[in-house]
Amino acid sequence: MRDPYDVLGVAKTAGPAEIKKAYRQLAKKFHPDRNKDDAKAKERFAEINSAYEIVGDETKKAQFDKGEIGPDGKPRFTGFEGFGAGGGPGGFNRGWRTGGGAPGGDQHYEFHFGNEAPGGRGGFDPSDLFADLFGASGRRRGAPQPTRGDDVVATATAPLETVAHGGSARVILPSGRTLEVKIPAGIEDGQQIRLRGQGQPGAMGGEPGDAIVTVKVAPHPYFKLDGRDLRLELPVTIYEAALGGRIETPTLDGKVELTIPPHSNSGRVLRLRGKGLPASDGKIAGDLYVSLKIMLPEASSADLDARMREWRDAQPYDPRAKMA
Repeated sequence: MRDPYDVLGVAKTAGPAEIKKAYRQLAKKFHPDRNKDDAKAKERFAEINSAYEIVGDETKKAQFDKGEIGPDGKPRFTGFEGFGAGGGPGGFNRGWRTGGGAPGGDQHYEFHFGNEAPGGRGGFDPSDLFADLFGASGRRRGAPQPTRGDDVVATATAPLETVAHGGSARVILPSGRTLEVKIPAGIEDGQQIRLRGQGQPGAMGGEPGDAIVTVKVAPHPYFKLDGRDLRLELPVTIYEAALGGRIETPTLDGKVELTIPPHSNSGRVLRLRGKGLPASDGKIAGDLYVSLKIMLPEASSADLDARMREWRDAQPYDPRAKMA
């Protein structure tokens, strides 16, 4: 085993406060709860505790400095020099295994160093510091404690209609498991749903983590999502734009009639209140914004061309005049 002073990174002249501070910093850094997948950190943590058992205890520290014990806490001696004939601090007690305790039979020796009581470890217990470092749950006393499993993240892509009306969507977790996730009506793009107990399993009987699912709205062929509002580009004929009238327009709840004011240009925006995402979680329903787009007939028409030339010659106008 390494020299405990080297393990803790302190000098032999360091006082109790400096030694304790170094131990606390290292114990917090290499604690197994903070390095679950690092086997070397666990070994380092055990080495730090062993070192502090020696130099963190005044009696053992003094014995180590005198060479009476090694870095593993075991005694170093070639004979019985330096040990008193009787029991007590710094000495050893001799016991007898023969009946009546009479000399001449099998003998054994019990060594009690410093103020350590027989069968004990002195007054030092590194786990007493865990409550200070990691809270009351940090106390281990050598027994593994249940640990909650890690949360996992995943993404569920849902059609706009499902987001608007509610339904379900399939999600694949990092483990490869597939789940059906309930999608509440009116949820917004990017909002998250927590699935309790669907994360990584816990250790030592601990509860499993959760799955955090981010809802993404799939692109729609007509509607664009803008927060809780929807936007739609609606094609209209040249005569609908010029004369106005009522035309059908799609919404997420089906088709409705929309009034087009006369002399409407391309790009004019009309609003249908409450036709966006429905109200949810205290948020009001969104609106549907309809942008008009004037479309000419796809097929060419000699008659239309003639009418446009007649209009051009009779009523010319410059829609770009303000751009000069």
